[in-house]
Formats: sequence, C-alpha cells, structure tokens
Amino acid sequence: MEHGSSLFSAFMVMLGAAIADLYGHLANWLLLGAGLVLLDLRFGIKAARRRGETIRTSRAWRRTINKVVDYLGWVAVAEMMSRTFGVSLGEPVVSLGALFIVFGIEISSCANNYFEYKGLPWRIDIWKLLRRKSELIGAAMSDSREAGTPEDRDKDNRDINDIKEKRG
Repeated sequence: MEHGSSLFSAFMVMLGAAIADLYGHLANWLLLGAGLVLLDLRFGIKAARRRGETIRTSRAWRRTINKVVDYLGWVAVAEMMSRTFGVSLGEPVVSLGALFIVFGIEISSCANNYFEYKGLPWRIDIWKLLRRKSELIGAAMSDSREAGTPEDRDKDNRDINDIKEKRG
C-alpha cells in the first residue's frame, strides 16, 4: 500500500515541476490576466446593475473562473509558440503578439463595461484598431527596389494619406 502512495507522490512532484517550469517565468502575464479578469468582473457587475439586470453571483463567478482557465490556456499556448518559434527568431515575437491580442480583448471588455457603468457613449473595438494599424503598415511598406526613387516615395505618402482620409 505504501508503494502506490509514493508512486503517486512522485508523479505529482514531477507534474508540479513541469507546470512550474512552464508557467514560472510567465508569472507577470498571469498576474496581469488575473487582475484584468477581476476588473472585468467588477465593472461587468456595475454595468449590469446600471442596466437594471438581476445579478446572479453564481453565473458571474462561473464566467470569471472560465476566463481564468481560458487565460491559463492562452498563456500556455503563447509559451509553446515561444519555445517553437522563439528559438528560430531569437525573440518571442509570435507569443507576445498572441498575448497582446488576448489581453487587448480583455482590456477592451473592461473598458467597455466601465464606460457603460459610467454612462459614457464610448466603445473600444480592438479588432477595428488592429485593422486600421495593419492598413497603415501595409500602405507604408513598399518593395525595397522601388523605394529609392523620389517618385515612389511620393506615391507611398499619397497612399498613406488616402487611407487616413478614408478613416476619418
């Protein structure tokens, strides 16, 4: 009987070491995620009260715990991408991009709940922001063979200005 218990204990120690190795240096990202989830919970409850909705505590906590588990998964995916692509690129650009998108969505959720709670008409759409940035970057980039002439630089500047005018 003692033998089975020590095997289980050894397995749990190895599993704990693997989890600590995976998440150890990502503690800052996990703390950021936990803070954002708690802020979203607080402002979500306040926004629901402002709308006159009934607050069901069990549903609010269930959704919050689901978000925490989702963020653990996304941070794990980002770490796997860092270990896969970061080695060849030298920097964990892909994993940082994934984390910025995931946390950007949560920040926009917190801000939108806050704006609704305060009665402000503003909304933040992270996807619209990312689309605008990619349009500007796409217009600013050009083929390196063509970028040398003043005419091509003028054309690129006109393209960027056209995109800015369309936006606004």
